[in-house]
Amino acid sequence: MALFNWFKDKEPRSADVAKERLKVIVAHERSQRNAPDYLPALQQDIMAVIRKYVEIDQDQLQVDLNEEGNYSVLEVNVNLPK
Repeated sequence: MALFNWFKDKEPRSADVAKERLKVIVAHERSQRNAPDYLPALQQDIMAVIRKYVEIDQDQLQVDLNEEGNYSVLEVNVNLPK
């Protein structure tokens, strides 16, 4: 029976899962470090406008500001319910 267990998918260890989650959090924090001060207020305003029409959670809206050369690009991602 031990032979069959060798072919079975192994579940990830909780330490590995925690490590991956921490990597995501650190990457997110690094991207927010250089963000302008008005970005959180802008995100709240966009959330308020969307909530007039559809009920969404805070984690379903992501606002990023990417600076490329002489201009900035505002990226808004919204996961809308079906």
